[in-house]
Amino acid sequence: MIQRKILFVCIHNSARSQMAEAFLNQLGGEALIAESAGLEPGKLNPNVVKVMQEIGIDISKNPTKDVFDLFRQGKVYQAVVTVCDAASAETCPIFPGMVKRLGWSFADPSSFTGTSEEILEKTRKVRDEIKEKVLAFIEEAKHLEYWTK
Repeated sequence: MIQRKILFVCIHNSARSQMAEAFLNQLGGEALIAESAGLEPGKLNPNVVKVMQEIGIDISKNPTKDVFDLFRQGKVYQAVVTVCDAASAETCPIFPGMVKRLGWSFADPSSFTGTSEEILEKTRKVRDEIKEKVLAFIEEAKHLEYWTK
């Protein structure tokens, strides 16, 4: 079986990339292995931890990682997926080898305002959008031609 390593990148590795990593590792089977990292690693967003726990996924102990550390370690990925805005994505390092670069734009949960419940509701919406995008990626990734174009 061919295993493909996927890296999800966002600004702080505190929300969107963590959710994408968790979903791909849970739903992608043995063929897809995910990691995540940030351009400026921060701390896990507690609202993201909470909404992921609501659906049975515990990311509370996940470390935040620096994408540049992974680059310096010579890690190789078949796809690098940025889950932040386009301007931030442009600062992501170019990993060596044949790497598929994808950009998925999602709202940043750390920017949400309102009551605690309103913030959680907005965070759930992002969580669900990320899950849908990961499921579509898994479906596309099953086809060899996906990796050769």
